[in-house]
Amino acid sequence: MSQLKGRVTLATVAGTAGVSVATVSKVLNGRSDVSPVTRARVQEILQKHGYVGRRPEPVTRDTVELFYQGVVNAYSVEVIQGVVEAGQAAGVDVVLNTHPRHRQIASAGRAARWIRDLIANGRRAAIGITSDLTDADLAALSRARLPLVVVDPGNVGAPDVTSVGSTNFAGGMAATQHLLSLGHRRIGYVGGPPTSECNQARISGFRSAMESVGADVPADYVWLQDFLYDDGVAGGSALLDLPDRPSAIFAGSDEVALGILEAARARGLRVPEDLSVVGYDDTEVARLASPPLTTVKQPLREMGAVALRTALQLAAGESVSSHHVELATSLIVRGSAAPIHYSSAAAAS
Repeated sequence: MSQLKGRVTLATVAGTAGVSVATVSKVLNGRSDVSPVTRARVQEILQKHGYVGRRPEPVTRDTVELFYQGVVNAYSVEVIQGVVEAGQAAGVDVVLNTHPRHRQIASAGRAARWIRDLIANGRRAAIGITSDLTDADLAALSRARLPLVVVDPGNVGAPDVTSVGSTNFAGGMAATQHLLSLGHRRIGYVGGPPTSECNQARISGFRSAMESVGADVPADYVWLQDFLYDDGVAGGSALLDLPDRPSAIFAGSDEVALGILEAARARGLRVPEDLSVVGYDDTEVARLASPPLTTVKQPLREMGAVALRTALQLAAGESVSSHHVELATSLIVRGSAAPIHYSSAAAAS
């Protein structure tokens, strides 16, 4: 084999090996469509003469914007984990943004700037968790043709927005039917914002189950604010201070349920002896609560994964079978709900 002189290039390697430059490039890039004999000859020449190619360009990966408003909590951590794990499996980077501007981008101009930032940073799609999106946000996303998928939309009235959730109506019914099966009839509900789609579905399931047995739901037995611990404390306190307090409370989230447990403890009420509580989500806090929470399980990680996969489908120009996907919920029975103690109920009357 003749000695190559001067700077060794792909062309000189190709000429020496008697192959094309394209074949040498394939060998360097590990392509499989080169015969073993040719590959061995080219690799021998490259090694013999210490060929050093150009520094490869950095590999760029597709990115998806994941935005979440408010404080990161047990619920959002599970959904975020699902999005990230699905992104890793798909070879896509997920960029988390919790900037409060995502609660309301008030003007069309600000919405357009937000979308321009996403485009400039190479985002293929956007995923929101319980996010309130204005008409300006949706219009800017549509003009930019940037796909959007929302997990548990925070506002109602955007039927064209692709979303992922769970069977919240069925979950609300299951939680309430469980309490009814334990003999409770005075059941309250403490949940999230009245405009939240998932909250509306849960309370509708609650009311439907109550109506099916002819149980009344007084107006002051329903307390709506948000899905956080402090809301559970406030809502639980309001219901437990009623002259005719409920014997059971269905909470719109596990964190709300923990707040209700604290409100009960502060009033000397035992759970579940004096008050039964059922949560929603089945996050880690449900298992760590004292007593452990009976709760409705949402497949939160799978919801995040479905959102990621759906966003990538839309980004690839593929159609999706439905604008809204609902994953099944199930009731997880633990220790925070028990058959009603009529002596305790009578004392509360």
